[in-house]
Amino acid sequence: MSIWLELIVSALLLIGCTFALIGAIGLFRLQDFFMRLHGPTKSTTLGVGSIIVASMIFFSSRAEGLSFHELLITLFLFITAPVSAHMLARSAMQQKVKLVERTRGTPWE
Repeated sequence: MSIWLELIVSALLLIGCTFALIGAIGLFRLQDFFMRLHGPTKSTTLGVGSIIVASMIFFSSRAEGLSFHELLITLFLFITAPVSAHMLARSAMQQKVKLVERTRGTPWE
């Protein structure tokens, strides 16, 4: 494996871990359900996606062919995360989940 591929894989892993950490901190620190929804759906999706792309590059360079398993996992992640976040937000709106004063807008009042 060349040094350039190792640098690319290392950079993608660091970027992915940073995004996943930011998402976890956001999930822990934010007060409201709607605020907490952004942590796992935005930054953690990018973090896990970056880690999976690094895995795809690493295992494709070691084997003879491309590693399509990781590509399918990444596509599935990027398709399902926004849809599940939208469904969670819609169900929270229907249940009239309590909001913190800092949350802008009250769509059900």
